[in-house]
Parts: sequence; C-alpha cells; structure tokens
Amino acid sequence: MIRLAVVGGIGSGKSHVAKTFGFPVFNADNEVALLYKKNKKCYHKLKKALPKHIFNFPINKKEVAKAIMANKNNIKKITKIIHPEIKIKMSDFVKKHRNKKFIVLDIPLLIENKINRKNDILIFVDAKKKEVNKRLRRRPNFNPKIMKNFKKLQLPLEFKKKKSSFIIKNNFSNNFVKKSVKKIMEKIFLNV
Repeated sequence: MIRLAVVGGIGSGKSHVAKTFGFPVFNADNEVALLYKKNKKCYHKLKKALPKHIFNFPINKKEVAKAIMANKNNIKKITKIIHPEIKIKMSDFVKKHRNKKFIVLDIPLLIENKINRKNDILIFVDAKKKEVNKRLRRRPNFNPKIMKNFKKLQLPLEFKKKKSSFIIKNNFSNNFVKKSVKKIMEKIFLNV
C-alpha cells in the first residue's frame, strides 16, 4: 500500500485535492467532527480539562472555539485529548484499506504530530495567500483569532514544501487540480 499524504496551509484546498485522487481518504477534520458528535469518552475528558467551556454532549464546536479564544493553552489541552483518538481512527482506516494500492491521508498536523512515515509520498498544496484568506472568510464560523492559534501549531509552510515530493499549485480550478493530480499519479506509477 502506498500512502499519499496531502499537506499544506489552512484553507489551501487540501481536502479537495485529497478527494480528487479517487482513492480512500482519511480526513482528520471529519473524524474530529465525528468525535465531537459521538464519542462520550472524549466529551468527559474535554469537560474535565475545560470545565468552564465544555457543557453538553454532543460537543458544540462553538464551545471548543470559545475555549481556544479564552486561553491559548486550551488548544494544547484539546489536541492532547483528540489526537490520540484520531491516531486510533487512522490506524483502523489503514487496516481496513490494507489491500488497496493507494490511500490518501488528509491530516492537517500530519508532520507536526509525527504521524507520517518515511516512505509516505507528501504532496504539498500551495495556494496564494490572498485567495486562501478570501476563501477562509467565507467559511461559516470563521474566526481570525482561532485561525491564528491553529497556525501556531503548524510547522512553517516552507518546511512542509521542502519535505514534499510533489507540489500542486492550487488556483481553485477543478480542471487544474485534476490535471495536476493526473501528472503526479503518472510520475508515481513510473517509480512503483
């Protein structure tokens, strides 16, 4: 099995690129949303760690956002609880798809949390900052302060870019992304 890992900045279009490959995708953001909705163990741990912010199950993302805004250390408390669960989910996903030729990992903090493996093929999604900011502002619940706190958790984009085997310049055109993905797959198939 070949693991393709899509990395890049917040709002660069990683999830869209990941889906475009057409292989099973592990999307960490979706898994976190499911944990908030369905995992009582996570809820109890978060409630214990952040009693002034987490009140109800299923966990309300707005409560999590308020916790992050209230104190920059809260994001570390949240990730300490959520990330081990995401690692388990990812491990289950990998086992489930072990017979597939390719899988795609869409995990924003893949490198930061040392989840990547040496032979993962890293694909960096590069997008113009102006376009990314425009797209982020259109997101429901967009909060610049929270975005800033999340960016602090990430390694510099230049570092991720250098570590990557491929770079997709995302201009947010579906056709362009499809062509870029096709070129990458052609190059990968030449080396497999």
